[in-house]
Amino acid sequence: MKVLVLGGAGFIGLNIVKTLSDKADYQITIADNLFRGKKDNILESLITRDNVELIIGDFTEPSTFERLDSDYDYVYMLASVVGVKYTEEIPDELVRINTLLIMNTLEWLKNSKCKKVLFTSTSECYAGTIDLFGYDVPTAETVPLCVGDIKNPRFTYAITKMLGESGFYHYSKIHGFDCTIVRYHNVYGPRMGFKHVIPQVTQRFLDGEKDFKIYGYDQTRSFNFISDAVNGTIQAMESSAANSEIIHLGDMHAEITIEKLVRYIGDLVEYRGEYTYASAPEGSVSRRCPDTSLATELFGYNPQVGWEQGVKETVDWYLHYLNEGGSVYE
Repeated sequence: MKVLVLGGAGFIGLNIVKTLSDKADYQITIADNLFRGKKDNILESLITRDNVELIIGDFTEPSTFERLDSDYDYVYMLASVVGVKYTEEIPDELVRINTLLIMNTLEWLKNSKCKKVLFTSTSECYAGTIDLFGYDVPTAETVPLCVGDIKNPRFTYAITKMLGESGFYHYSKIHGFDCTIVRYHNVYGPRMGFKHVIPQVTQRFLDGEKDFKIYGYDQTRSFNFISDAVNGTIQAMESSAANSEIIHLGDMHAEITIEKLVRYIGDLVEYRGEYTYASAPEGSVSRRCPDTSLATELFGYNPQVGWEQGVKETVDWYLHYLNEGGSVYE
């Protein structure tokens, strides 16, 4: 199988490559601009394998796609700027980059011989629907997509993913390639960067914050460990039953409050101070948990890693990384 992973040096992408590269009959191309920094040890190790190659380039430029082949069996489209901090700090660049990545990929696919594409989307696409209209939680794929306030920069990421969902679905129908869309729900694990809640909270504990603030303490999330998310993504790509479907990937049995998460991390790092409550950032959804019944029905998706086990493994990785002098990266 000939596979292209756009955004293959990122958190989820690199874990997909690691899993696929263990299969002798897979030839994998990683396409990435290394936005998250220089090549790390995992990436360096992977590209020494005979069945993995790396193409570094700016895929917001259409000409960069000329460096790719045109006949991949599977194309994983994960390339995007992601993270709440980026929506707040560079909303204009996030819209520009993500839109160009989507449209350039679609125009390249239109003239290629690629067989199937998987576009990775997000639960942020329907974040406003839950709070504004009270849709059911756990939430199925049929939920209407909605943003609460177009002026809030937090929603710029969701808007680009809505564009991607529509674009990939309709291009696939008209231009003759198969397509599956997966919406991720709070994927986490080692090496996820520092723009997400678990590494941020861990770092704050290490920085010695007193009267530790729990932002959005009463909000809930359902965290999905990286190995489960990767397995579900590969299953969705390789299942013909998933063609033309939009599929939620997450853990519908792991919904917890942010307070429970923060206090658990505090126990892991042996924090002995007090906790205080603080409101969540504007635009943060009050509750999120996916209904993953469709993924289970179509290809047997069944998360294996409980949230306590996964969070402990993640926190242990970050403690080791930071204590060994590792720098905070994107």
